[in-house]
Amino acid sequence: MITAFATFRLPKPITRDEAQEIFLSTAPKYQGLAGLIRKYYVLSENGDTVGGIYLWKSRAEAQALYTDEWRAFVRGKYGTDPTVTWFECPVVVDNLSHEIISDEKR
Repeated sequence: MITAFATFRLPKPITRDEAQEIFLSTAPKYQGLAGLIRKYYVLSENGDTVGGIYLWKSRAEAQALYTDEWRAFVRGKYGTDPTVTWFECPVVVDNLSHEIISDEKR
């Protein structure tokens, strides 16, 4: 599994309510997306940075999202360019399903 952390430093800070409204407007775009296991929307405490933490089945499936078109969408929505950082994710503890999920790679 792969985790991508996409961050966007905003031109001006936003409130939690503003962030939630924006996040809810874009959330349907990510439902049913091939390879995406889970996405978390995040907002910094001071409101000047937003982002998403994405858990993917594979890097190839993740890279299919982070296209020039996606970057343009983010730029249009937030007024800034995104930065994407990649992390290997060999183990996930899921307390909702009471599972420990291990990547198939060994």
